[in-house]
Amino acid sequence: SFHEGLNFAAVWNAPMVTIVQNNQWAISIPRGTQTASETLAQKGIAYGMPVMQVDGNDPLAVWVAVSEAIDRARQGGGPTLIEAVTYRLMMHTTADDPTKYRTDEDEKCAWEKEPLIRTRKWLTDKGWWDDAQEESYAAECKEKVEQAVKEFETPVERDMDEPFRHVYGTEHAVIREQHEDFLANLAREADHG
Repeated sequence: SFHEGLNFAAVWNAPMVTIVQNNQWAISIPRGTQTASETLAQKGIAYGMPVMQVDGNDPLAVWVAVSEAIDRARQGGGPTLIEAVTYRLMMHTTADDPTKYRTDEDEKCAWEKEPLIRTRKWLTDKGWWDDAQEESYAAECKEKVEQAVKEFETPVERDMDEPFRHVYGTEHAVIREQHEDFLANLAREADHG
């Protein structure tokens, strides 16, 4: 469906930007054994769309690439495929053990290019960021997260049948029938205590 989507986006000149995060791994298999293509970006060439490959660890480079692609789409230039080359620093899942298929040296090199660390260093070198700002911003973010968690964990009264009203954007006979059955069961339970 991914390839079909790209193909039809190009055929229909859809204003679509697709970003492929190439983190070098397909679970525990290196990208190089998943495809013979030198890049993932070049796959878009076969569909007849512009492609870009960008350093996915460089937020500014990603921003420039995405901005160009969005501008192109908005001006009627159709879809773009962007490959953001990065590296998966953590395990794929909690059941994954990356030490079985990659070296500590590979991971160490990847950490040196980690986007947050890299961006903070760049901002600090420019004189646009310092430890005091970092601490202040971290405290502000922590407060916002704690507030969001508190709001999320606060119980909200909802009608028992609320989920039936939000399954689809339009009404469907099967859902309506299930909803009616659910309400009838609630009424029977209420009648029988």
